Amino acid sequence: MTKYLIIDDEPIAHEIIRSYCDKMNNMKLMKSCYDAIEALDYMRENEIDLIFLDINMPKLKGFEFLRTLSRPPKVIVTTAYQEYALEGYTLDVVDYLLKPFSFERFLKAFNKATKSNSMITNNIKSDKQSDFMFIYANKTHTQINVNDISHIEAAGNYVKIYTASETFTIRDKISTIIQRLSKNKFIQVHKSFVVSIQHISSIEGNRIKISDYFVPIGKSYKNEINNLVK
Repeated sequence: MTKYLIIDDEPIAHEIIRSYCDKMNNMKLMKSCYDAIEALDYMRENEIDLIFLDINMPKLKGFEFLRTLSRPPKVIVTTAYQEYALEGYTLDVVDYLLKPFSFERFLKAFNKATKSNSMITNNIKSDKQSDFMFIYANKTHTQINVNDISHIEAAGNYVKIYTASETFTIRDKISTIIQRLSKNKFIQVHKSFVVSIQHISSIEGNRIKISDYFVPIGKSYKNEINNLVK
């Protein structure tokens, strides 16, 4: 069992990290701390295996807190400030996650912390939690049900995620989003489009109908579609 601590002054950061950790086996949240002083008080009486640590916090900064520990546990830094990365590695942090970070990026850091190449596949729970993911749009981290996504469209430096009730526009690459989706549920049909298999109404020539929307099929993706309808 990996006992972990979250130290961050932003409640949304706690929610995201906890939701990611909940997807893993053998992870136990010991305490959610909203400043480093609170964490120091807790660690005087309790043992911790892993800390998710923010840098810019009131009272005591993240790295200042880290320097006070004579025998620090493994630390994964979670921050919006890229410029402190070098200092973090001089303090032997396991990894440096820039907010907002994806579940896949979290897994990479977790894998480093546990020093096991099999943790990515062996520690993901196969339950309903995997049907949800966080996206960052309009300066807000929003959790969406993956099953509600009908299709995804690349738009320059942005990606549009379509559901029946809402469209989310996020600054990301479509290739990054694809990595977060199940290959059993989604299929790329064009360099700029990914569709949900369960939301496909029909396939008509070189296009796919999803509700009242038509998605083009790229030439290099036709074999994938042919395999789908066999």
